[in-house]
Amino acid sequence: MVMAETETPAIDTEPVQVSLLTGFLGSGKTTLLNKLVKHPDMVETAVLINEFGEIGLDHQLVERIDDNTVLLNAGCLCCTIQGDLVNALSELYIKRIKEEVPYFRRVLIETTGLADPAPIIHTLMNAPVVSNRFALDGIITTVDAVNAEGELNRHSESVKQAAVADRLVITKSDLAKNEDLEILEDRLDALNPGAPRERVVMGDIAPKKLFDTGLYDPKTKSINVRRWLREEAYKPDAQDHHHDGHDHHHHNDVNRHDESIAAFCMTRDEPIDWEAFVAWVRILIGQHGEKLLRIKGILNIAGRENPIAVHGVQHMFHDPAELPEWPDDDRRSRIVFITHDLERSVIEDKLDSLMSQAAKLDS
Repeated sequence: MVMAETETPAIDTEPVQVSLLTGFLGSGKTTLLNKLVKHPDMVETAVLINEFGEIGLDHQLVERIDDNTVLLNAGCLCCTIQGDLVNALSELYIKRIKEEVPYFRRVLIETTGLADPAPIIHTLMNAPVVSNRFALDGIITTVDAVNAEGELNRHSESVKQAAVADRLVITKSDLAKNEDLEILEDRLDALNPGAPRERVVMGDIAPKKLFDTGLYDPKTKSINVRRWLREEAYKPDAQDHHHDGHDHHHHNDVNRHDESIAAFCMTRDEPIDWEAFVAWVRILIGQHGEKLLRIKGILNIAGRENPIAVHGVQHMFHDPAELPEWPDDDRRSRIVFITHDLERSVIEDKLDSLMSQAAKLDS
């Protein structure tokens, strides 16, 4: 068997970084994946796909490990998903330990075109056999430059896929007019201002532009809060811009699903009481869980020297993580929200109320 030309550590305590590749039907997801798996930078990557045939791997085979696993020239390991995701990841990890497959540090999971990313994220956070070994790096969403406007209007799934993305890949950009591309990018700006966008033709993009978007940077072995949170993108002045001076907003279009999506960053200057924060999260989940598409933040907790990182998707919150240090001199708590049919004031007023109650009990 051809193994990756890297030295496998005797004891590997670092979690395998997982990225999700999602996008609406026909948005160019398969074309992108076809190019990615042949890229030399995909070494030490395992890709979970639905069908080998869909991405034309036959001529790229180096070795067929078993009926569901092949190894490519680029050092990329491809596996078809058989059964549920927990079993697929568990079996792949066991093969990694037994050295039955080349060592991998990253997994890319291809979802179906109608898939809601939330259940997969829940699996990564909640299933012990998975969450102890894998960690979510980011969500990559493909957006069709030619058909996106209509798809975003007609299909709420495509809106949610774009709203929760950490990277937005605009495909077929060579087939769209510049004016239409600008309108689409303005729309994506409003929908998900924190996700960098990449225009792509025929799936041609370097993997480094799509991966390593999570809180932990596997390359530097350090925490990268600024890259992960990107709270500066949620400031009103950052979102209120238009290309070439044109106003591309479509607030009068009653068919727009994304009119109900809100993206904002909530900040608090004073340290937050931990008990009040936990109560606030429980109330939000209990009353508005389905409306909390994505939450991530860094908290200054009263009585704690180091910051606490939090990350949630709908009803599920990842275990809070204490970071080794503050990334800079800014000690404010900052929480980024992407919500559906949920007013910002509802979220902020409840936290302020609980904080006020906690202050009274302490006085």
